[in-house]
Amino acid sequence: MTIMNVYEPSNLNVIILAAGKGTRMHSSQPKVLHEIAGMPLVSHVVTTARDLGACEICVVYGHGGQRVPELLKNENLSFAEQEPQLGTGHAVQCAIPQVARTGRTLILYGDVPLIGKNTLQKLLSTGTPFGLLTVHLENPGGYGRIVRDHQGKVFKIVEEKDANPGEREITEVNTGVMVLPTEKLANWLGRLENHNSQGEYYLTDVVAMAVSEGMDISTVHPEHEWEVLGVNNRVQLAELERIHQSRRAAELMQSGVTLADPDRFDLRGSLHCGKDVFIDVNCLFEGEVHLGDEVRIGANCVIRNAVIDRNTIVEPFSHIDGAKIASSCKIGPYARIRPSTILGENAHVGNFVEIKNAEIGTGSKANHLSYIGDATIGSGVNIGAGTITCNYDGAKKHRTVIEDGAFIGSDTQLVAPVTIGRNATIGAGSTITRNAPEGGLTLSRSKQVHIEYWKRPRKD
Repeated sequence: MTIMNVYEPSNLNVIILAAGKGTRMHSSQPKVLHEIAGMPLVSHVVTTARDLGACEICVVYGHGGQRVPELLKNENLSFAEQEPQLGTGHAVQCAIPQVARTGRTLILYGDVPLIGKNTLQKLLSTGTPFGLLTVHLENPGGYGRIVRDHQGKVFKIVEEKDANPGEREITEVNTGVMVLPTEKLANWLGRLENHNSQGEYYLTDVVAMAVSEGMDISTVHPEHEWEVLGVNNRVQLAELERIHQSRRAAELMQSGVTLADPDRFDLRGSLHCGKDVFIDVNCLFEGEVHLGDEVRIGANCVIRNAVIDRNTIVEPFSHIDGAKIASSCKIGPYARIRPSTILGENAHVGNFVEIKNAEIGTGSKANHLSYIGDATIGSGVNIGAGTITCNYDGAKKHRTVIEDGAFIGSDTQLVAPVTIGRNATIGAGSTITRNAPEGGLTLSRSKQVHIEYWKRPRKD
């Protein structure tokens, strides 16, 4: 018997089986492209395989044609097409030419997204070249059973449809995840037969072949049963989504973050938090988000690819995307901050204010009902309610500059390109098309008139 104390990543191949149609998903796209935490199922598995340090990762695809390779084209993987789909053994047969014959090969599944790195490292370090990941289930229906001999050694795996009544009473089941010598695997694959109820080539038949050659097979159980749960329908997809989100929520709370309700929290990316961060219910974080010390995020916020510095408060129903927010700012409620926005310290962005590609200086405020796009705003500026930077002329976008200390009256239109000088005041209701000098009052209003006999138009 060959003894292997630890696994060597440089000699590890990973084959990910991802060719299934997923009929019960009732979808036009391959099952493995459905998402958990904003990332396709198969991408979770690829990430785990890469974390193991595998030298070669091959993804077997089939249903959906090139959609799986297209999604993963930048991941430095190899691909093998399985067409038609004749079972798991046939799928690995399609992939084996893509991997090196040295070392060992780990078999994973594109629809089992939560398999953990620690569990797989344990499987790879059993001390024998052939390892199986098994689990005991109270209700093992639908799973292949692990059959052991009188010494307790793995003897074979029998699929449920081919099992006799005694074998169906076995509660230890096959997860499908296994690691085995690549050269042996290639040989065994060539000897597979499809004389079974499904008419398929079962990968599990290599277990009996290994035993017949005197090879010991080790078994390992996952750290958590949910690691080996697969996705066959949208109910299971939703169940795994909540398991995944609960894990992420627990990690954050253990690191010191307060979640008002961890069951109403969603993370689709990475979230880095300082001390004493508070996150209210129904918040969604996407991409890479950094929250500084004592940041408070109100209910029902969506925050994507953003940096929010310490002591900033984000009120409920606010959306922040691709922005950098300095310390002690106040945002919302119902604010929308779009990409390439930078807020200086103690800036205020209030309800129903939209900001895009703008720099807002220290202590400046836009508290109500305004659109600020393609603008550079200095420190201590006040933007009145209903102010709009008219940045688009139908062909090109232009920039508005508002210098330190300016006061923009309510319902003002600033037609870019335009500059408002330092400490200038713009009268309410003005449409500004030329630069406003610093320090003075600039306004643009027509004379108010009354038309006594005017009649409102009526519908015919």
